[in-house]
Amino acid sequence: MQKYFGKLFLLIIIGYTNCLQAQSNHSEKTFTHADTLRGSLSNARNWWDVQRYNILVEPDYTNKTISGKVDILFKTIASYDTMQIDLQAPMQLNKAYLGDEALNYYRDGNAYFIIIKNPLRLGSEATLALSFSGNVREAIRPPWDGGWIFSKDKNGNPWMSVACQGLGASVWYPCKDHQSDEPDKGALLRISVPDSLMAVGNGRLTGKNKYKPGWTVYDWEVKNPINNYNIIPYIGKYVKFNEVYIGEKGKLDCEYWVLDDEIEKAKEQFKQVQLMLKAFEHWFGPYPFYEDGFKLVQSPHLGMEHQSAVAYGNGFQNGYRGRDLSGSGWGLKWDFIIVHESGHEWFGNNITSKDLADMWLHEGFTNYSETLFTDYHFGKDAGDAYVQGTRKLIRNDAPIIGKYGVNDEGSGDMYYKGGNLLHYLRQLFDNDEKFRSALREMNKIFYHQTVTSDEVEHFLSVKVGRDLRPFFDQYLRNRSIPTLEIQQDKSLIKFRWSDCIESFNAPVKIEIGKETKWIYPTTNWKSLNKSSSVSSISIDKNFYVGIKILN
Repeated sequence: MQKYFGKLFLLIIIGYTNCLQAQSNHSEKTFTHADTLRGSLSNARNWWDVQRYNILVEPDYTNKTISGKVDILFKTIASYDTMQIDLQAPMQLNKAYLGDEALNYYRDGNAYFIIIKNPLRLGSEATLALSFSGNVREAIRPPWDGGWIFSKDKNGNPWMSVACQGLGASVWYPCKDHQSDEPDKGALLRISVPDSLMAVGNGRLTGKNKYKPGWTVYDWEVKNPINNYNIIPYIGKYVKFNEVYIGEKGKLDCEYWVLDDEIEKAKEQFKQVQLMLKAFEHWFGPYPFYEDGFKLVQSPHLGMEHQSAVAYGNGFQNGYRGRDLSGSGWGLKWDFIIVHESGHEWFGNNITSKDLADMWLHEGFTNYSETLFTDYHFGKDAGDAYVQGTRKLIRNDAPIIGKYGVNDEGSGDMYYKGGNLLHYLRQLFDNDEKFRSALREMNKIFYHQTVTSDEVEHFLSVKVGRDLRPFFDQYLRNRSIPTLEIQQDKSLIKFRWSDCIESFNAPVKIEIGKETKWIYPTTNWKSLNKSSSVSSISIDKNFYVGIKILN
């Protein structure tokens, strides 16, 4: 889906030299030709815009192979004679057709380049038909390493799925494997399985047909744009139950697909879905995919944000596998996978980063959705304690934003540091209703779009009424966190920012004795008067910064 954010407001004019300075402490990585093919928008990708994927897949559980077909409906938006189609080894592309015409192609690592013999008219739509097969990469430790999952349930029945975020959907089917281009007209996933098993996919079940003796094809369709890595089959001994959530856009169909012998556990644990939807629609606006419904699907791995078919594997327990990642106690009040992975429906699925380097837009906002869920149901103090507790998981090892054009995610700090920078940003709004309004408007303006971090940063700068580029440069493009240095004598407090980029100037709340006060430090010394009887100075704990008291 190639959509671009319009000039909905006057962009803040900011110097970009700070960004270059902020990147200077990025530990250097080595990138390959394959990284460039996967992560860049070359001429072989830019001339065509994906409109729809129609995918048929049939797995062979015993041999750990898959085979299938993909029809890619696309629109011609420029003139070029070669089309890049991504399909990772050891998978093989077998045939390529444009209409009735067989096309020639060659392979370059994990990409195929298909030769278009006759130019296509600008603005026209065409369908590229592909067939594929092979020994698909198997995930050993899903969802972290990625690939196809060939597992068994506790009764020995086959249980299969895929987890491929980061690694990419091209690990199992041919596609344009770049986050900037989602299919505007949705996708159809047809899954062929033995009659003893059930297949579940994204969106709604639109068909069930006998494919060959002993096999059934299940058709699942999404009407909305969808990330490539979110199109996922689930295959197992599934049963389902349903409910309806009355939300901001009316009735939302909710389905829950679980293994047949765990339905009672699921019915109890999944009561939290309504609590999640209520909290997130309050903070972020309507669930973005009413047309496709909401599903939780029990998976042979921990969990993943598969659009309208969220993978659930948390053992029907609260916390993250029964643990509170924050250490505050509040993380055991709710099921981490239900809350976190569903939060991605707004951040990651509704609003998608164009480049993998900007994945903090998915993970930082979704990490903070955990805090907002806690806040909504248990109060602001509980939410504050939760987000503050996650700071022990921040490494500050590298900038959150990675290198553009080479499929580089940047630091894993995109989760907890991302959540804490958003908590800091919330303080800068100094008004929770304005903050909530900004989050809701963000999901409305960028609805079903792919965006850049810069676009979101500009939007939030306008909403907070402050030039936030130095703030984002410090927390996203720099490894360290800023330190507030303080000196005091009997009548004066001096303060400044250190361990930061030169332009960093974010305000912060400090507590001087029993008084709470906003101050506006820069990297130059400033001062304010104080009572000679006050000796204690501290920073409000909601600000993720360091403090150094100088003698």
